[in-house]
Amino acid sequence: MSSSHHGESTLRPEPDKVLQDIADYVHNYKIESDLAFETARLCLIDTIGCGLEALRFPECTKLLGPVVDGTVVPNGTRVPGTNYELDPVRGAFNIGAAIRWLDFNDCFLAEEWGHPSDNLGAILAVADHLARQGQPLAVHDILEAMIKAHEIQGGIALLNSFNRVGLDHVVLVKVASTAVVSKLLGLSRDQTVDAVSQAWVDGQSLRTYRHAPNTGPRKAWAAGDACSRAVNLALMVKKGEKGLPSVLTAKTWGFYDVLFKGKPFKFQIPYGSYIMENVLFKISFPAEFHAQTAVEAAHILHNKLKELGKSSDDIKSVRIRTQEAAVRIIDKQGPLDNFADRDHAINYMVAYPLIFGELTSESYTDASAADPRIDALRSKIYCVEEKRFSVDYHDPAKRSIGNALLVELNDGTVLDEVEIEYPVGHKRRRAEGTPLLINKFKRHISYHFDEVHQAKILETVSDASSFSKLPVDKFTDLFVKG
Repeated sequence: MSSSHHGESTLRPEPDKVLQDIADYVHNYKIESDLAFETARLCLIDTIGCGLEALRFPECTKLLGPVVDGTVVPNGTRVPGTNYELDPVRGAFNIGAAIRWLDFNDCFLAEEWGHPSDNLGAILAVADHLARQGQPLAVHDILEAMIKAHEIQGGIALLNSFNRVGLDHVVLVKVASTAVVSKLLGLSRDQTVDAVSQAWVDGQSLRTYRHAPNTGPRKAWAAGDACSRAVNLALMVKKGEKGLPSVLTAKTWGFYDVLFKGKPFKFQIPYGSYIMENVLFKISFPAEFHAQTAVEAAHILHNKLKELGKSSDDIKSVRIRTQEAAVRIIDKQGPLDNFADRDHAINYMVAYPLIFGELTSESYTDASAADPRIDALRSKIYCVEEKRFSVDYHDPAKRSIGNALLVELNDGTVLDEVEIEYPVGHKRRRAEGTPLLINKFKRHISYHFDEVHQAKILETVSDASSFSKLPVDKFTDLFVKG
């Protein structure tokens, strides 16, 4: 007996609504929030500073530069802190990898966490290249692209956990960067839909979750990889490459079915400027953000020990009450092999300032980690979830990142618990944090430029009005090394 089968339809469906919403937002939404633009200005200079700071570490710089040594691209992207002139794809990798290397750039925490300023790797690489080709792009265009990239990445992250299905958050960097650089490159709204669709399937090597246990070191260059893929995808679509309209919703083959357990994305708010306005800055400590308030508390306790004539050697135990996300992400036991492992282990990030009274970029180096007191104290530190912190972590009106440290000494003394809900980089502490953020930027540029040039940089970035009108290539020229 024969049977008939009419086969699959070859008609292309309408693009998924998520793709269309992103493209409509990028092309049609006007950012009118003064708070968003001012926060973006702070974010831009902070992010550039974080990239410059990373250049002091050879583990980072060995990965940078052109693929073929000595290559100089005409009108190429300039990489801050270097003399490289690269194509925008390689430039995006260089800038993105440096920005993310020390885990000192901004952060947004929700069902999924991430570092929205990672997107600057793609934005700055493309904008600088276009400006050097004669396009009249100003810093204002960079700020607008940053606000929109933050909003796309953070807006998806609000209610959708990628880490729970083994996906790293940099997939959202790839999606957001693809969207905003598509507009910078002159793609139409429909072409942006095509490019963003490609971003959901390109490079599933990023699927391996970088924080997973026993899988080797966290790949600090993954954000640079995402930025470079984003630029490449937008350029491919500009040349005529078609998109995948049902990339998310297609049965069996789509992103939802293959990688998201069949669940469609949920959205809490429409795209606007909420994420940039509420972004978290890492100001005082280069530490994974769930540990920021724990590190601040550890500094307070270090000083308390000194007042008592005690030291970390007198500590019997340290209890950390923290959020569920911190327990799941950064509560690590056992050997920590490198910088990237250490800045994602809360017991290391708490132990170090309890011992030394500081936590800096150098605190994570092999030389610093070799002090036997660190692992000895790490073994005495343990985490417990505080339900209140977990609830407030997700509350849109709070978005706190609480931690509380309780130290017991060998003689039975229990120090007063130190609880901190909001880190200094939180919106609720913005007035307190902004001068400290500027000081952080000053410190990061001081290693690379003489005092006269430092003063020129600070004068340029301080006047928000004139700074926003500065041509992009003049901005990046401020950070070029001869």
